[in-house]
Amino acid sequence: MKIFIDTADLDEIREIASWGIIDGVTTNPTLVAKSGRSFNEILEEIFKIVDGPISLEVISEKADDMVKEAKELISKVSEKYRKNIAIKIPMTSEGLKAVKNLSKEGIRTNVTLIFSANQALLAAKAGAAFVSPFIGRLDDIGQEGMQIVEEIVEIFCNYDIETEVIVASVRHPIHVIDAAKIGANIATLPPGVIRKMVKHSLTDIGIKQFLNDWKKVKK
Repeated sequence: MKIFIDTADLDEIREIASWGIIDGVTTNPTLVAKSGRSFNEILEEIFKIVDGPISLEVISEKADDMVKEAKELISKVSEKYRKNIAIKIPMTSEGLKAVKNLSKEGIRTNVTLIFSANQALLAAKAGAAFVSPFIGRLDDIGQEGMQIVEEIVEIFCNYDIETEVIVASVRHPIHVIDAAKIGANIATLPPGVIRKMVKHSLTDIGIKQFLNDWKKVKK
């Protein structure tokens, strides 16, 4: 399973990418705004750090406007990095129209705000390269978010659908394990969740014991 980092914080992207575990990046206007830096500056730095799919989100609501905005986003990125761009499109009827038109032009899309297997299937049929079910938000309203991922993965496998499933709105490391066991292609994770995946109390205890024993050997 591939791991994407879900942030626009360049320091976090740079640090965690240095671990050799990051395959792509997902961003949105909220994450960019939190960074406090210019959009173009952030984009160029992200593309330099991570050689993989980078999702950039449109904010328009009409299909024609989404297509126009997507092309404007692409134009802001240096030509050598454009192969890595995926345009995030909301799961609406207008969004499906935009996905269809963009895919015809060879522009990859990531359909976001997926909350059902039906939505994921429609997005895939429209030509989406990625679909992003938001499992944490489903959990918040009392639905089992990971069940949606399981349904999507099963349907896509039944019909050899090439659209990749990005598990989004991940809240804790258990979500990551569940996504991997189900067979999701990708999980996009906030930096905090990635850092929690690294840690285990027994690892810390083992390192401390090793260092204490080594001090005794040296004496």
